[in-house]
Amino acid sequence: MDSELKKLILEGLEDQKEIFGDLLFSNKSLTSPINENPEIKVTERLEIDLGNELFEEEFQKADSIEILHSMIKECQKCTLGKTRNKFVYGVGNPKAHAMLIGEAPGADEDAQGEPFVGRAGKLLNDILKAINLTREEVYIANILKCRPPGNRDPQPLEMETCIPYLHKQIELIKPKIILCLGRVAANGLLNKKLSLGDLRNNIYEFNKVKVMVTYHPAALLRNPNWKRGCWEDVQKFKKLYDELLAN
Repeated sequence: MDSELKKLILEGLEDQKEIFGDLLFSNKSLTSPINENPEIKVTERLEIDLGNELFEEEFQKADSIEILHSMIKECQKCTLGKTRNKFVYGVGNPKAHAMLIGEAPGADEDAQGEPFVGRAGKLLNDILKAINLTREEVYIANILKCRPPGNRDPQPLEMETCIPYLHKQIELIKPKIILCLGRVAANGLLNKKLSLGDLRNNIYEFNKVKVMVTYHPAALLRNPNWKRGCWEDVQKFKKLYDELLAN
């Protein structure tokens, strides 16, 4: 956004301020004020929002996974930036044909700065090995880049704030297929609100990329009886993966 446009917006909002006071309403909901903090005046809040917009536009210009990482690794756009130990970006082949996406880093990931390590990571490596893939061949990431305290589920606003980074990773990597690990990851990526049972055994698309869904490895550790279903899922995933590579 250039300075002239920014100036015009500020002038327009000054006019709005004359009519409505210091509350600024979004076009998403006329009953939900953007300016929830009464200490921040409308023009001050706009400066904050415009700053975020400039930041978003900037990272969208990244032309490689490495550059994107350098641009977002210090992110403080949500409260998780203040509580994390390490920013957990992603790992694997930046030109991978397959991406695996989980929901958020856990304690081990937060400590090491890498997704899917610890017991869940070892199990994921074993699952990949069983279908003749390795961690180095695929690319692994999460919906969130920072650990939610206590490993709680990601909150909607956290996911909405962070998922543009994942979208940009997908755009740069250009995978042929994505495997979502767990209900939260699948619903976050596909913008759905379905149970894992409804999500599994289907093939979806995200920006023309095929998407399949299976259990999160941490869930398999808690419920070993789900491993059979996971094995069936990943066999179907590998079959489609091979078909896509052959075309």
